[in-house]
Amino acid sequence: MVHVYRNVITGFAARLTLEEVKTMKRKAGVVFVTPENPLLLHTTRSPHFLGLSQTDVGPWKGSNFGEAPIIGVVDNGITPGHPSFSDEGMPPLFVTSQETGLVLPLDEDGHGTQTSSIAAVNFVKGANVLGHANGTAAGMAPLAHLAIYKACTQGACPESAALAPIDAAIEDGVYVLSLPFSSFPMKSFLQDPMQIAAFRAIQGGIFVTCSAGNVGPFNGSVSGPSPWVLTVGASTIDRRFRANARLGNRREYNGASLFQPTNFKSKLLPLVYPANDTTSPAFCEPQTLQRFDLKGKIVLCQGTGGAPGVSRGEAVKQAGAAAMIAVNEEFDSFSTIADLHVLPATQLSYTDGSKIKAYVNATRTPMATISFRGTKAGHSFSAPMVLSLSSRGPNLASPGILKPDILGPGVNILAAWPFPVGKTTDARSSFHVSTGTSMACPHSSGVAALLKSSHPDWSPDAVKSAIMTTADTQNRKLKPILDYTSSPANLFATGAGNVNPSRPNDPGLVHRGTSYNSAQGEVFGGEENSGSSAKVPVVSIVFGPSPQSFTRTVTNVGPANSSYRVQVVSPPGVGLRVMPDVISFTEKKQRATYNVSFSLENDSGNGGQLSGQGFLRWVSSEHSDSRSPISVMFN
Repeated sequence: MVHVYRNVITGFAARLTLEEVKTMKRKAGVVFVTPENPLLLHTTRSPHFLGLSQTDVGPWKGSNFGEAPIIGVVDNGITPGHPSFSDEGMPPLFVTSQETGLVLPLDEDGHGTQTSSIAAVNFVKGANVLGHANGTAAGMAPLAHLAIYKACTQGACPESAALAPIDAAIEDGVYVLSLPFSSFPMKSFLQDPMQIAAFRAIQGGIFVTCSAGNVGPFNGSVSGPSPWVLTVGASTIDRRFRANARLGNRREYNGASLFQPTNFKSKLLPLVYPANDTTSPAFCEPQTLQRFDLKGKIVLCQGTGGAPGVSRGEAVKQAGAAAMIAVNEEFDSFSTIADLHVLPATQLSYTDGSKIKAYVNATRTPMATISFRGTKAGHSFSAPMVLSLSSRGPNLASPGILKPDILGPGVNILAAWPFPVGKTTDARSSFHVSTGTSMACPHSSGVAALLKSSHPDWSPDAVKSAIMTTADTQNRKLKPILDYTSSPANLFATGAGNVNPSRPNDPGLVHRGTSYNSAQGEVFGGEENSGSSAKVPVVSIVFGPSPQSFTRTVTNVGPANSSYRVQVVSPPGVGLRVMPDVISFTEKKQRATYNVSFSLENDSGNGGQLSGQGFLRWVSSEHSDSRSPISVMFN
């Protein structure tokens, strides 16, 4: 017996032989037996980018910086002595005698320290990595308390070990539960212990977030399929660590690198592309470059496949090269990640990399250099943009439930770090930059804590509705959020949009407003693939030959006397009707129900498309709009 669970599931985890499993399945009262899945672990600028500031107005002041709520983080521990986790200025939290004397959940590889510090840490001035991204670091809810649960060790997260902390968190009474990991491949949430555990947490009034996974940009790769969990994908922020590649033909291409040496002279050097030799791999992997004369040259390395960027840089450095230009593969396209390289290096987009390869092939003596231009932040970039590796829908386990739910900052995010960075040996106040949906998840966890502080009576699904219906669907240039290809991203990449902490505190309308109960769980059990059974702020259906309709219920959390009129943009080839088209309220917490009807338009059809998207928006002259995405999959 490995674990016996009290809250998350009525069951246990045990090591069984195949014969014992068969015997167990035959026993009366056993609903299902499932093999254990390994769970995959998937900031000075991001709070500012999301509109959080220490001024007299805004969500930080409005929620007193998230004071009071407890955020439970299930990961691989924490570094308690880091200044980010200082309790200066925080209200006391009563600790019972039963909670003392426990073994500290110490972080072994940095992941837990990072994710915890993004969700809720105190203000730390002068946070930076090697002088870059300098500023005041803070979590999304700076005065929220953290409850740390260690489920992962050295990057490994057994499912049984992750269930036990959730079991404990329910008993501990946390307000928000942050799960910056996921299982892959995905399975039905009705037979996924993690999703069942999350359901039990929701029943206890706990808001649950999880990361969407780092298996993008491939369709159907998203994790966290259940409607009660907020599943978070990763997007960029408006900050870059600039390292531009300049060629002998005077063309210059934007790149990224966290290592920005001040002693690198940006003079033109010979540019070598070892992959032009058909006997050589393209990825500059270790032990593949010894036979090339690379001394004092710049090496062009293909793609993000093979060895990690830093490992490729080590191979290039050992071969005697002066610098490295790494270019994305097509499936990463414009998603560039700033690595802490061991030599002067930069990473470029697939498009720019293709241009450089063409230059090498067309030039007798190709030359290049790298210009390191430091940190740049502001509105000149098309942020947020969806990260290429952020997992995409559709939700294969439950096609009628749109996933991911939302995007959060997850690219080149500065966070607390337990180890020395660069040449320093001091790790006491170290920070590092990381990328992935694990970084995006705690951003939304922190936003949820801010909402729980401002609205302690809101249920988890009210918080989820407020976050989703107020999300941003445009970038800082007021254009649609772009995918990693620089084309407009679809709902399978963005969900409802990019989280905006400034807006969900006053959403006007929230869907349902009461938490899931056992009866609703039974409904999900019977209609797992039906969007109509999920009382969520999303309209998502799998379209068959017959018209479909279902209802949604909203609760007025805005002005007592208010009225909303619906605006609809239908998916191509789909007729969509909302009744009534006007909903009115005379008091707060009053509810209204509307019906959404779908039909195929005979004169247009779906044009051979597998899916379509649109939105409905409730517009009020007295309040901000409430927006719900519409996702249609054609059967």
